Amino acid sequence: MLSKFKRYPLTFGPTHIEKLSRMSEYLGGDVEIYAKREDCNSGLAAGGNKLRKLEYIVPDAIDSGADTLVSIGGVQSNHTRLVAAVAAKIGMKCHVIQESWVPHEDAVYDRVGNILMTRIMGAEAQLVDEGFDIGIRDSWLKALEDVKSTGGKPYAIPAGASVHKYGGLGYVGFAEEVRAQEAELGFKFDFIVVCTVTGSTHAGMVVGFAEDGRARNVIGIDASFTPAQTKAQVLDIAQKTSALVGGKEIAGDDIVLIEDYAYPAYGVPSKETVEAIRLSARLEAMITDPVYEGKSMQGLMDLVKKGFFPKGSKILYAHLGGAPALNGYSYTFRNG
Repeated sequence: MLSKFKRYPLTFGPTHIEKLSRMSEYLGGDVEIYAKREDCNSGLAAGGNKLRKLEYIVPDAIDSGADTLVSIGGVQSNHTRLVAAVAAKIGMKCHVIQESWVPHEDAVYDRVGNILMTRIMGAEAQLVDEGFDIGIRDSWLKALEDVKSTGGKPYAIPAGASVHKYGGLGYVGFAEEVRAQEAELGFKFDFIVVCTVTGSTHAGMVVGFAEDGRARNVIGIDASFTPAQTKAQVLDIAQKTSALVGGKEIAGDDIVLIEDYAYPAYGVPSKETVEAIRLSARLEAMITDPVYEGKSMQGLMDLVKKGFFPKGSKILYAHLGGAPALNGYSYTFRNG
């Protein structure tokens, strides 16, 4: 589905699928849980799912003649970290807006983790005191104009790379990669569980898995706490991406988004999220974060306990990365 699109390799290759045997047993043993380790996909700045998306965006950035990548995220954004990494790798400058999307008051929140790595890689990280929204932000549009006003040539990458024309392609490729791995494993996954916020990871998976009738087997766990807006954006991205790649028609019912685990706010972990992070670490030494993967892991564990997945199901958990953000929550985990 992606052969006609340019790709700039930023990842090691197909990401490993591992069986989470202890977690499966802990949750009752009625389902088999596996993880696809997108968090270990590259040597660039700790990797993560955004790199799979950026592989299809970088060629367009280079072809545009740009000299500066301009993007946006929260203070502890995985996405802006990886935009900064890509800029360093391809020899461009980077200007990223870091908005105050998370009402979190840890004393070192804006000096550690993702934003620290972003600064080390030479990006200009501009703190802006604005709240969370997955839509197009005025601060980002102003940053694009600021680069132009100083003689630069900006290339616009929206939050999460999600509403970019090519933002969904990487996770269409994820589905194709999983199918090849399933052929080697000798079975197909019944469900794929993924964290959903800006939407293109989920949307790309829906398009990719629609090819073998599994669009509705992609179970999104909302971490945005704005589920109506998020679901609408996932559908829009999926429909546009499918049209771009010549895929199946995507309907509203193809977008499955579980809304029960994003509380109390975007980026703020509940006590249940914190417990899921600890369990994942203590059962499988798999590190998840309070913003994204902790909430999708909480959702996965709770859905298994509630019998959401039929007995005997094989579930693939997409681990999208994000562990550097834990540094911004050091007080929460001061005792482990």
